Amino acid sequence: MESINAKYVSQKISKVRWRPVSLSSLQQPEIFATGSWDNEDNTVSIWTIGNNGISSLEEGFDGDPKPLCEHKHAGDVLDLQFLDQEKVITASSTGGVTILRYNNNNQALSVSHQWAKAHHYPCDNAPCTSVVCSSPEIVSVGEDGRIIVYRADQGGIIRTIENADSSTIHAVTYLRTTEILTVNSIGQLKIWDFRQQSNSPSQILSLSGDRAPLHCVDRHPNQQHIVATGGQDGMLCVWDVRQRNTPFSLMEAHSAEMWEVHFHPMNPDHLFTCSEDGSLLHWEISSPSDMPSFLQGGRNNSMVSRSAMAPAGGNQSLINAWLSGDSSKGRLETTHMLPSQTLSVNSLDVLGQCLVCGTDGEAIFVNRQIPV
Repeated sequence: MESINAKYVSQKISKVRWRPVSLSSLQQPEIFATGSWDNEDNTVSIWTIGNNGISSLEEGFDGDPKPLCEHKHAGDVLDLQFLDQEKVITASSTGGVTILRYNNNNQALSVSHQWAKAHHYPCDNAPCTSVVCSSPEIVSVGEDGRIIVYRADQGGIIRTIENADSSTIHAVTYLRTTEILTVNSIGQLKIWDFRQQSNSPSQILSLSGDRAPLHCVDRHPNQQHIVATGGQDGMLCVWDVRQRNTPFSLMEAHSAEMWEVHFHPMNPDHLFTCSEDGSLLHWEISSPSDMPSFLQGGRNNSMVSRSAMAPAGGNQSLINAWLSGDSSKGRLETTHMLPSQTLSVNSLDVLGQCLVCGTDGEAIFVNRQIPV
């Protein structure tokens, strides 16, 4: 708790994302982006937790996030992803997808390209609910059930699946460079293979029983067949998409809707979830002391970010701990990462030893010493 810095920002924060860092530099992330929602004027903002040349021992450096620049955003920011160190992709409640360029030299955000009404109904706009990037490609999904694939370097749409879903698609992630996975409002996961011309999913998985809406999904960074989801019932579900149509593990996580779930990109025996109930949980698979934390530095690309691809491989016993959800045997430990909260924690991101989250309490929390 002592290492948490809180910044009150006078707007509800819907999304937070760390700017990617170079693996070769071994740096901890310092810059992150936020998006707001439910405000008269919504914005995308860039922040730093760096000292900007001030020694941390000098007076005046308190470790709080400091604003660098901002840009007005049409509608609520429903998702936010860095395409690279300079470009930020936003998803809007107005149906638009926007590429914002961040100029590090003069600390400014500007619109690089925009698809204003990418998601729409016949007579109205439809919210764009989620975006995912694998540069130069961007994929967006929406309340209209569409999946749209864009090329950032060409400013064009390269594919649209018009009727991908009859219900709202809430989130999307890459499984591989040619496959994505979506989750929807009737508890389904759908896998889409872009090598196929068909506009039908290659696989459908679903929750049994009441089929609570699924709000979020993240793929294990080193085992593409393992994904974690969360939804309206606050349950954390872990799936192996190769083997069966229902989740391997169901764990009671939150008392209200789970808004985001993220594996740590370098140490995926750590996972983080946040919820409408005002909590942020750190999930950790405990391993015997003589067993190394698996896949340290597992990503082999030069930049580390949420959307990047990673190779397969890993310690099977720890992976099986995710799939069995054997918290009763002491393999899975959970820790509350925030002081007592009452309003929704809408978004989180984790990179290196740094965690950031945004809330409906108009606050950003940053922890630079997470135990991973």
